[in-house]
Amino acid sequence: MKLKIFVTALAASAALLSVSAEARTLLQNKGSDTLVNVAQAWAEEYRKVKPDVAVAVSGGGSGTGIAAMINGTVHIANASRAMKKKEIDLAKKKGQNPIAHIVGYDALAVFLHKDNPAGTLSIPQLAEIYGEGGKTQNWKDIGIEVPGCKGQEMILVSRQNNSGTYAYFRKAVLGKKRDYKLGTRDMHGSKDVVDLVEKTPCAIGYSGLAYANDHVKMACISKETGGACTAPSVKTASDRSYPIARPLYMYTNGEPKGEIKAYLDWIMSDVGQCIITKKGYAPMKDVSCSNMPN
Repeated sequence: MKLKIFVTALAASAALLSVSAEARTLLQNKGSDTLVNVAQAWAEEYRKVKPDVAVAVSGGGSGTGIAAMINGTVHIANASRAMKKKEIDLAKKKGQNPIAHIVGYDALAVFLHKDNPAGTLSIPQLAEIYGEGGKTQNWKDIGIEVPGCKGQEMILVSRQNNSGTYAYFRKAVLGKKRDYKLGTRDMHGSKDVVDLVEKTPCAIGYSGLAYANDHVKMACISKETGGACTAPSVKTASDRSYPIARPLYMYTNGEPKGEIKAYLDWIMSDVGQCIITKKGYAPMKDVSCSNMPN
């Protein structure tokens, strides 16, 4: 008798758990390491708005998120670059229809060690520093002597090749057909780039503005050598006056519906856009955050 009661109770508990699981919606959100921190912040805040919707966020790079979108294993793919035509064609071949949603803008900053006296760097200089066949190997080649940098040889810090940051820097700075020099130190995450530059006087690295800290400096960037430069900031990313500013994307399979649409609408709302602003990115629309809760 006791055994029968126990089994009945166990079955009832399982049924309740099943109902609870069915009532809870899980959205898979994967991709860009540039966006991962703000994506996690969005997911955590949205849980307060809709407790029955959970957003599972993971990074791995834009390429990872886009691959998951192509394979149909993710609801939302984060990317710090636009999908390539061949990626879109492959997705459609597999029955997916990627739709891009711009959720904000980022200034791709060039980071230097705090003791590096360089103030301004130009796009052509950066192309010679990072680009295949570039003649700039040494800080003295551009008239700079960095304290604590033995031999003054530049240490080039980059991202891994499945990163949207890697792809965007290559296109915007090196040129579409030019590759990176051999010997760059390719880091898995944006924070890793900044951490290495902070500890290495000879280093130069690029990463999203949101990863800046007080222990590194950011170069003011000019379009032409000797021209006026623009510092990376939320404002200069938003108005696109910064030479290496870029849109940040979330991709969905087709036009979003249901809970996916509700989540993206919330991200585009003043609350969602204030969160991305507080994380160091530029919002995709004018927004006032002074009265928003912390």
